[in-house]
Amino acid sequence: MVTTDHISPAGNIQKESPTGEYFMQHQILPKDYNSYGSRRGNHEVMMRGTFANIRIRNEMAPGTEGGFTKLYPEEKVMPVYDAVVEYKKRGTDLVVIGGKEYGTGSSRDWAAKGTKLLGVKAVIAESFERIHRSNLIGMGILPLQFTNDVNRKNLNLIGSELISVLDVEKGINPSDEVTIEIKYASGDTKKVKTLCRIDTKNELEYYKNGGILQYVLRNMI
Repeated sequence: MVTTDHISPAGNIQKESPTGEYFMQHQILPKDYNSYGSRRGNHEVMMRGTFANIRIRNEMAPGTEGGFTKLYPEEKVMPVYDAVVEYKKRGTDLVVIGGKEYGTGSSRDWAAKGTKLLGVKAVIAESFERIHRSNLIGMGILPLQFTNDVNRKNLNLIGSELISVLDVEKGINPSDEVTIEIKYASGDTKKVKTLCRIDTKNELEYYKNGGILQYVLRNMI
């Protein structure tokens, strides 16, 4: 279970972290780092703090604790933010794979905003917490839910896979069945049906516009 605090922590900022490095570059002393909770007005800090909870465990990087992932194809373990910077240079969009009740806990808008800023296009989970699911759509991120007891474990996902959401550009409707194609490092491919967790027509409009802010601005224009 991944909570909103795992995704966007409120705790103290660690010196040995992408945020700590960013502060050092800007001559901010460790005694002035404070916490992510107190720095919510700064997107540079909050983006680096996304998935940076010191207790989160990413199954892509076994044996680590904290905001680490594995960069593919190099298979190099590194902080999530550093991997994101590299993937952005390569033009690679990202997907988050989660378990049950993804985004549970207190509502935290930065859990969705930070995910968006990292370049995540879709979150595929076994189930979603209600408010976080809505927040993801509000940021233009597609929530997809595994069905028929399919999950990351019985799909043997390790993080090196190339995941494609098929036919989404042709248009989707609330609660549609959406097929994802998983291409494994071995070259094998597998197609899996997921449930689109855009539940209402209003949410669909937000998603189609890239998020609620763009939707509002376009309506004003």
